[in-house]
Amino acid sequence: MQDLLATPIEFLKGVGPQRAALLRGELEVHTYLDLLQHFPFRYVDRSIFHQVKDLVEDMPQAQLRGVLGPLRTVGEKQGRRLVSTFTDASGTVDLVWFKGARWLHASLKPGQQYILFGKPNVFKGRFSFPHPELELAETREQVLEAALQPVYSTTEKLTAKGLGSRAIWKLQKTLLGQLVGSIPETLSKELIDWLSGLSREEAFRQVHAPQDQTRLDAAIHRLKFEELFFIQMLLLKQKLLLQQQLRGNVFGSVGDHFNTFYKEHLPFELTGAQKRVVKEIRKDMGTGRQMNRLVQGDVGSGKTLVGLLSMLIALDNGFQSALMAPTEILAQQHFATLSRFLEGLPVVVRLLTGNTKVAERRSILEALRAGEVHLIVGTHALLEDRVVFKQLGLVVIDEQHRFGVAQRARLWAKSAVPPHVLVMTATPIPRTLAMTLYGDLDTSVIDELPPGRKPIRTVHRYDSSRSAVFGFMEEEIAKGRQIYVVYPLIEEADPAKMNGQDLKDLTDGFESITRRFPLPKYAVSMVHGRMDQATKDYEMARFKKGETNILVATTVIEVGVDVPNASVMVIENAERFGLSQLHQLRGRVGRGAEQSFCILMTGDKLGNDARARIETMVRTNDGFEIAETDLRLRGPGDLMGTLQSGLPEMHIADLIADAALLQQARQVALRLLDLDPGLRDPKNASIARSLAERMKGKPVWGRIS
Repeated sequence: MQDLLATPIEFLKGVGPQRAALLRGELEVHTYLDLLQHFPFRYVDRSIFHQVKDLVEDMPQAQLRGVLGPLRTVGEKQGRRLVSTFTDASGTVDLVWFKGARWLHASLKPGQQYILFGKPNVFKGRFSFPHPELELAETREQVLEAALQPVYSTTEKLTAKGLGSRAIWKLQKTLLGQLVGSIPETLSKELIDWLSGLSREEAFRQVHAPQDQTRLDAAIHRLKFEELFFIQMLLLKQKLLLQQQLRGNVFGSVGDHFNTFYKEHLPFELTGAQKRVVKEIRKDMGTGRQMNRLVQGDVGSGKTLVGLLSMLIALDNGFQSALMAPTEILAQQHFATLSRFLEGLPVVVRLLTGNTKVAERRSILEALRAGEVHLIVGTHALLEDRVVFKQLGLVVIDEQHRFGVAQRARLWAKSAVPPHVLVMTATPIPRTLAMTLYGDLDTSVIDELPPGRKPIRTVHRYDSSRSAVFGFMEEEIAKGRQIYVVYPLIEEADPAKMNGQDLKDLTDGFESITRRFPLPKYAVSMVHGRMDQATKDYEMARFKKGETNILVATTVIEVGVDVPNASVMVIENAERFGLSQLHQLRGRVGRGAEQSFCILMTGDKLGNDARARIETMVRTNDGFEIAETDLRLRGPGDLMGTLQSGLPEMHIADLIADAALLQQARQVALRLLDLDPGLRDPKNASIARSLAERMKGKPVWGRIS
C-alpha cells in the first residue's frame, strides 16, 4: 500500500509527463503522496448563488448562473486581452482574461449556460470578473453541489497550462478514487478514537472533498496532530536511542580546579539560573551516558562562565575540552575571557584559528596531543585532521546553528568514547521551534542577568531627529563612554548590491560622522566584512582599548565584541533588520555597570511589520518574547532559513497557530515512549511502521549537535 503512494505522479490519469514535470518543478509534487499532501489553503461555499443585481463591490467572491456572451479579443501587444459578457435574468457583467486566450477560445462555448465563480470588481461603473472560473451548467458534477470547495495554491505557469486550483482539485478526486482502501494507517486505534475517530484515509477525503464543516475540522485536526506527533516521535526516539546505546565518560568528581576557581576566582556570584544549569550539566556528565544539552541564554546572561565551569569539571576528571566558535572574532573573545577568568590557575588555554602562525600551530598541536593543553578554543581550524587530542571529554559549541552538521560531526568524532556535548546559543529560540529543532537535546535556559547589569534603554528616533541623536552621542563621549553605529549589510542580497548601495551607506555614514565628530577631539574607526582580517582586528583592538570613541560598522560586530565601556548602540535603517538581529546588536552594549542605550534610527515611513518590530524592541528586552514576536511576523521558514536546515517540512500544521497542538503531540509521544519504548506492543504497530519509514536515511542529529 505504501508503495502505491510512492507512485510517480505522471501515472495519475489526467497528468502525464508534461504536467508531471510542471507539478514537480512548481509545487514539488513528485508522487501520489505529495499530491495528497498538497492541502487546500482555504474553502469557498459553492452552494450559494447570487444574481447580478445582488453584487456589491467588496464581495470576496460570487457565484452566478447565466449565459456566456461572444468572445472578443481587444487591445494591442501588452494591452491585448480576451473579453466577454455574462448575463442572467437580472443583468449583465463583463468578463476579462489577460492570458490564455487561445486555450479559452477553444474550450468555451458562447451562448451556453455556465456557472461563473470569481471576485467581482467595478470598472467604469460596471461589474466585471477578471479571470473567472467557468463551467458548463449541464456538466457540473454532483460533488460540486457540496457547500465547501477547496482552493489550492498554484502558480501562473501551472494556471497557464490548465492546472489552476479547480484542475488540481479534480486531480485530487481522481487520486482519492484510485486509492480507495490503499492509504495505510499511521496511528493506533487508541489514538484515532481519542482524536476524532477518523481514519487517515477518511481524513484525506474530508480535507480534499469535505462533506460539512464539522467533518472538515476533525480531519484537519487529525492530520495536523499526525504531522506534529511524528516530528516529536522522530526526535524523541533518536534521543532514546542515544541514551540506550551511547555511553559517555563518567565525570564523577568535582575537584581542585573547579573548587579553587569557584571559591577564589569567580568574578561575581552566580545567578540562580546559572547555578541551576551547572547542576543539570553536572548530573548529565555523571550518568555514564553522553550529554547532549542545549543552553539558551540571552545576550550577557553568562553562558561562557557556565561553559567554563563545565570544562573545569572535565579537567578535574582528567579530560580535555574544546570550545568552538563560528568566527575568529568570537573565538578570540572567548579565549581572552577564559584567559582572564583563569589567570593564576594551573590551567593551560590555547587559541587555534586559521590565522595561527605555523610555528605556534605546531607547538599547540604537539601540546594538545600530549595532553598538556587543557582547554582549546578555536574556529573551524579545530576540525582539521591533524588536530588530535590525548583525551577529549567535552565539546562546547557556541552559536551552533552557524556550523554545518558534517562539520560538527568531525569534531565529535575526535574521541573513541563520545565526548559530552554542550551547545550554547544567544539566539533566542521560541519554545515551539526549540521543540522541533532541538527536541532530541535536553534544554536549559539561563533566564537571569548577572547582578549589577542594568536593562538597556531602547528608543526609536526618525532621521529628522539626527541632530538630537548626535548631541546625545556627544554627551555620552564626554562621560568617557564609547559608541557603536551600525549600518545594514544584507547578507542575502545580490553580491553586486552588497558592493554597491549597502556599502555606500556605510561609507557615507562614516564620512557624515567624522564631519560631526572631527579629529583631534574625537576618533572614529570603521569595520566591515570586506576588510582583510588584519585591518579588521586592528580597528577592533583600537576600539576595545578605548583609542576610538565611535566604531562605525556593519553587522560583523553582531557577535564576539565585548567592550564594557561601550554604552550606546545606534542602529541605522533599523527597519531593514530582523527582530532577532536587532536584539543581538543591542546586546553589544549593556555589558558594564553604566546605563546603556540602544537608538533605532528609521525613515519616516514604516510598513506594518517594520513598525511592529521597532515597537517590540522599544517595549521589551526579553529575548524570548522577541523571538516569539519574530516567529509570528516572519514565520518559521524565514526565521530559521539562514540558521538551521533541519527544520522538518510541514504540509498542514503551523508552528505558530498550532503551538498548543504541538505541545499536546509532544506529551502524547513522551507518554507513548515511556510505556512502550521499543514500540513492540501490537497496538502500536502502525506507529512503529510509519516511524521506521520516516527514520530511513535520517542522521541522528543529537550525536552531532
